[in-house]
Amino acid sequence: MRGTGSRTVSTETTTDAVPEGAGTYLAIDVGGTKIAAALVDTRGAITSRASIPTGRAPDAQSLLGAVVVLATSVRDASPDRVVACGVGCGGPMDAGRVSPLNIPAWQGFPLAESLQGALGLEVSVDNDAKALALAEGWLGAAAASRSYVAMVVSTGVGGGIVLDGRLLDGRLGNAGHIGHVIVEADGRPCACGGHGCLEAHASGTAIHAATSRPTAEADLEVRITTGTYVGRAVASVASLLDLDLAVVGGSVALGFGSPFFDAAQRELASRAPIAYARSCRVVPVGLGDEAPLVGAAAVAMRRRGAPWIRA
Repeated sequence: MRGTGSRTVSTETTTDAVPEGAGTYLAIDVGGTKIAAALVDTRGAITSRASIPTGRAPDAQSLLGAVVVLATSVRDASPDRVVACGVGCGGPMDAGRVSPLNIPAWQGFPLAESLQGALGLEVSVDNDAKALALAEGWLGAAAASRSYVAMVVSTGVGGGIVLDGRLLDGRLGNAGHIGHVIVEADGRPCACGGHGCLEAHASGTAIHAATSRPTAEADLEVRITTGTYVGRAVASVASLLDLDLAVVGGSVALGFGSPFFDAAQRELASRAPIAYARSCRVVPVGLGDEAPLVGAAAVAMRRRGAPWIRA
């Protein structure tokens, strides 16, 4: 499935489904700007979708409470039985505890445990870009690839890597976090404490800080420069891991459109001329703005062993 618009979901029955994977899943996508929730079935179809601004919660429990209210309203809007909850959240994270750089109220916060207690459901939490990688490999632009990086370029920048058909987790669950690849020596300070990270140059937060304008008002030069930085980071990862695809979503990337993607491809070609990396392509997500929620559901499906989720 290609493109960033609406999509058609097959009505064919999955013949290899197993009882523990089947059912409807509550999906929650936690971003620095907004938090979205929806119900997602085992074909990837979304219903009962809703969202709230992330805002600046005064404390961890206040933000948790807002997420619980949102999730409960979505779950109660459907008569379908919800079997589990999957969450995609900005990183870094450590064994179920999240510390999103753009959400100060949640630092070392036990999100999975807290939601499980509040919702009475099995809850699985993973990095939002790793969730995106699952979604795009299942139903999106990476369905034909076995080795690719999926990226979120939005308020922050994250990444997830599928290598030889398997999603990489890493020691603490942070594998693929391309937002902290260095793209500019001694560049801008990053929220992680470093300098010159991709997130410090290509995220919505960084662009707003540098231009004093919303990303939606970014001029052509900014769009091209942002794509160039993303292409530079992809070149390093593609050369290191022998990838053939970079699938990119998020409000900044999709909002910047062709100038962003064309610049990223040019920079990738320039920075990674070695033969095995030369064919790597940078493309928009195939699921459009549905990808984060499909991915969040896929996080829960993966844990429950659903055979239709690759990696």
